[in-house]
Amino acid sequence: MRTDNSIDAAYDVAIVGAGPAGLAAAAVTAGCDLSTILLDENAGPGGQIYRAITSTPVGGETILDRDYWDGKDLVLDLKDTATHYLPRATVWNLSRDREIGVSVGGQAHMLSAKRVILATGAMERPFAIPGWTLPGVMTIGAAQTVLKSSGLVPEGRVVLAGCGPLLWLCAYQLLKSGCAIQAILDTTDAGARRGALRHAPEFARSHYLAKGVKLMAYVRRKARVINRVTALSAHGDGRLDSISYVGKSGALERMPADHLLLHQGVIPNVNLAMSVGIPHTWDEVQLCWSPTVDSFGTTPIDGIAIAGDGAGIAGGWAAADRGRLAGIAAVRAIDPHRAGLPDELAIRRDLDLALRGRAFIDHMYRPAKVFRIPTDDTIVCRCEEITAGQIRQTVAIGCEGPNQLKSFLRCGMGPCQGRLCGTTVTEVIAEARGVPAAEVGYYRLRPPVKPITLSELAAMPQTDAAKKAVLRL
Repeated sequence: MRTDNSIDAAYDVAIVGAGPAGLAAAAVTAGCDLSTILLDENAGPGGQIYRAITSTPVGGETILDRDYWDGKDLVLDLKDTATHYLPRATVWNLSRDREIGVSVGGQAHMLSAKRVILATGAMERPFAIPGWTLPGVMTIGAAQTVLKSSGLVPEGRVVLAGCGPLLWLCAYQLLKSGCAIQAILDTTDAGARRGALRHAPEFARSHYLAKGVKLMAYVRRKARVINRVTALSAHGDGRLDSISYVGKSGALERMPADHLLLHQGVIPNVNLAMSVGIPHTWDEVQLCWSPTVDSFGTTPIDGIAIAGDGAGIAGGWAAADRGRLAGIAAVRAIDPHRAGLPDELAIRRDLDLALRGRAFIDHMYRPAKVFRIPTDDTIVCRCEEITAGQIRQTVAIGCEGPNQLKSFLRCGMGPCQGRLCGTTVTEVIAEARGVPAAEVGYYRLRPPVKPITLSELAAMPQTDAAKKAVLRL
């Protein structure tokens, strides 16, 4: 595996994201002797699921469960290939001609590929509550990142709030690491529980059941769990000092807190895929935008595929299988007569097992409307400090969608380019207009999809491809 920062002008396959899907796809394409570059923003491979898998100071299976260490096998599969692995690489542009703009070490480059596989994974769903921008409030995923990469856990009075498997997994990992969790506020919607029941038989036959029971039983023994939470706010003067909530008693209660870790599921990270024009549809079950792909992850844009959770949330095991299938499709497109490909049928059988039980999870942990569509005084767009009330007022004077909203409020035009507010904005506008979210749409994404300095653009090599790319910005 090659790891230097020199970038060739062209590759057979370019893969964006070194999580389970990207690692598995690269192992297939590079293993079939296709020149492959694997681009990733992080300092090491693994994505969020296998974060810091080659460098974590956390050892053994007692804290980070056995599934985490499976990520080492995915990295080892690349070791004997000629994959060009490029960490700390920020992809800020992708064209329909499969030209990729990437920034490495403060220098911008352009490269091209015959096939592109987007393995950008998932991101946590926005959880906009009053006070969520206070220091001391962060996501479960952020806390897990610090644990995996540095072996650190929050100190003081720690409260977790939300719903979904990752909430319980992270609670388990924090407790095993010595973190004293003051309380867990479970916001799982009662109606969602009822909707999940019809999928229970399949879930009972899945690998999720035994693991989930173990995690939840341990957490409930070690931490106070408050069920049926229907309202939640964070309070503090310059920093979090307390939270208020409404539990099953129906009374408003207050609790001191130094750290509040929020989570209500994950959604596909769609910005790069949307910027190149890949069609997306609103998923009414997972309540998010999902790209249009076939069973190999192939999109309607020629030569561009999406693998892993970026193509729809299904978990790390399924992401690796989807990556392998996307890799197989890339090899067949470039070298149709190539022999020695992985066994597609075996991969699909493995994928079916990985997906078993997902319907139960998707229905069980659909976030409650009250936590997806915030109150008027709640900030929705953190970058521009735009509240839900301002969005509703703008809809009332004729704004119909997120792109018009940019003109009125600059909502979604900050450094994150709408990643932290896009889904919430869609749902707030849909509710205000009384129409489905699918009718409202999402932000129109244009390059650069990640921040890049003008000096980097100006210093780019003056190739024809680079000139065309810069003119399109």
